[in-house]
Amino acid sequence: MTTPWDRFKQAARREEPDQVPVALIVDSPWLPGYAGIDTRDYFLFPDQWLAINRGLLERFPDAVWIPGYWIEYGMATEPSAFGAKIRFHPDSPPSVESMITDLNTWAENIQPANPEEDGLMPLVLRQYRKMDECLNAEGLGIKMVCARGPLAVSSNLVGITPLLTELAINPDTVTKILEVVTTSLIRWLHAQLDTLRQPEGIMVLDDIVGMVSKAFYTELVHPHLRRIFDEFDGLIRVYHNDTPCKHLFSSLAEANFDVFNFSHKIDVAEAKTLMGHRVALMGNVAPLDIGVRGTPADVLDHARACLDKGAPGGGMILSFGGGVSPGTPAENIDALLQAARDWR
Repeated sequence: MTTPWDRFKQAARREEPDQVPVALIVDSPWLPGYAGIDTRDYFLFPDQWLAINRGLLERFPDAVWIPGYWIEYGMATEPSAFGAKIRFHPDSPPSVESMITDLNTWAENIQPANPEEDGLMPLVLRQYRKMDECLNAEGLGIKMVCARGPLAVSSNLVGITPLLTELAINPDTVTKILEVVTTSLIRWLHAQLDTLRQPEGIMVLDDIVGMVSKAFYTELVHPHLRRIFDEFDGLIRVYHNDTPCKHLFSSLAEANFDVFNFSHKIDVAEAKTLMGHRVALMGNVAPLDIGVRGTPADVLDHARACLDKGAPGGGMILSFGGGVSPGTPAENIDALLQAARDWR
C-alpha cells in the first residue's frame, strides 16, 4: 500500500504520485496551543510531547508532518550552542536575545559548536535517541531532522540589521562567521541523524536568505547553503524560506535541495517557471489569511487553485506557504487534505 510518506518521496523526486501529498511543517508555535497545554510543558514533559505528536497521525492520517516528531525549542537550539540567552514563555516558543555587538572580535574567536556538549543540543540528541527507540517499538520512527540555516542562526546572535549591514560593508568578517556556523550546522545535522535508526531526510530553515540581493546571495550566501545540502546528498533535502524572494528563485534552484517550501505571496505557477522544475514545490496556501482566518471552504478553493497550477507534471506537495500558524483550526487542515484527495 502506498503511504503518505511514499507519495512525499515521489513528489520530492519531481514525480507524479497517484495522489498529491499534503505535508505540513508543525512545531512549538502551533502544537501546544492545538493541544491546549502550556508551551513550557510541551518542552518539559516527554510523555506529553510524544502524545501530541503521535496524535497527529491518528487525527490526520493522510498528512505528512515535516519533519515529524521534531524535537525543537523554537529558534533557540542552535543559538544556544554559541551561548545565546534564551527566555521561555507559557504561550509561545522560547525567544533568543542577540548577544554579539562586536562582529570583528567574534569572527576572530568563534569556534564550531559541539553538538554533544553545547547549549540545548545534547538534550535534543538525548530525547531523539529515546523517542526514536520508543517509536520504532511501535512500528513508527523519525524520518527527518532539522537545522536553522547559517543566516538565521547568525542573525539570532547578532541581530538581523547588524548582520545584513556587515554583510554589505564588511563581507570578509561575516564570511568567517558564516563558515564556522555552517560547519556547526553540518555537525549538528549529522549528530541528529546518527541518533536515528532509519533517517531519510533533512530540513534547513532560513528566511533571512530572502532579504539579500541576488549579487550578495551568489557571492556570500550560496556557498554556505550549497555546502550544507551537498553534505547530505542521497537524503531528501527540504529548504524552507517563506520570505517573498522570487528574485532568488533561479539561484536557489542551484543549491542542491529537493523540496522548496516558499512564500504564499509567490504564485505557484510563477515559482514553477522560475525554478524550472529543478526542485519540488511545497505550498502554497496562505497560512494566516486562509489557514487561520479562512473557512474550510476558503481553504478548499485556494488549495484547488494551487493544485491546478502546480500539480500537473509532478513535483507538487500541497501545504501552507510556511509552517502551520498558531490558531490554525483542525478543520482547515481537513480541507487541505480533502482538496488533495479530490484533485485529479
